[in-house]
Amino acid sequence: MAKKELSLDTKLKDVLRAYRDSFSMKTYSEENDELDPLMDVFGITPDQKRENRQYWGRELGMCWQLLVTNVLSHHCKEYAPAIKIGDDEPCDCRVGTDAIDTKYRIGSGDSGTLKKFKSYGKLLKEREYRPVLLIVREDNLRAAVTACNRGGWTVFQGQATFDYIKDLSGFDLFAWLGTCKQTDDFFINRT
Repeated sequence: MAKKELSLDTKLKDVLRAYRDSFSMKTYSEENDELDPLMDVFGITPDQKRENRQYWGRELGMCWQLLVTNVLSHHCKEYAPAIKIGDDEPCDCRVGTDAIDTKYRIGSGDSGTLKKFKSYGKLLKEREYRPVLLIVREDNLRAAVTACNRGGWTVFQGQATFDYIKDLSGFDLFAWLGTCKQTDDFFINRT
C-alpha cells in the first residue's frame, strides 16, 4: 500500500513540478503604458486606468460610442440608429450598408463574448449589412479580434478606426480630440 501512495505522491509532485517549470518560463508582456486619444483628452494616466480597468473600459467605451454616433449622425446622410432585435442591439448605428459597432478595447476572449460577436455578425449579414467594428485601442486580445473577423466583422483598430470615420463622414475625429486635449478643459480632477 505504501508503494501506491508513494507512487501517487510522486505523480502529484511531478504535476506540480511541470506546472512550476511552465510558470517560470512564462513571459508576461509588459503593461501597456500607451495612451490613446480618449485618455489624452481626460488626462487619464495608465496607472489610473490600471487601478480599475473594468470601470475605465466601460466608461471610455460608452464615451466612444456616443462620440462616434454623434459624428456619424451629424455628417452622414445615410445614418440610421442601432438595429434592435429583441433585447439585443448587434450594432450601435448604421451608415448605408455598414452596421457599425464601437468598442474602446476588446480584452475578453471568453466564449460568451466571442459567440455574441459571431451571432451578431451573422444577423447583420443576413440583413445585408457589412458588420464593422470600430475599436479605439490597438492592444486588443488578438484571439478576440480574429474571432470577430471570422464572425464576419470588418475590424478597424487605432488610427485605422479614425481613418474610417474620416473617410465615411468627412470629419477628422482624431484631430478634433487632439484640439480638446490641448485645452485641458476635460481633464478629470485628480485630487
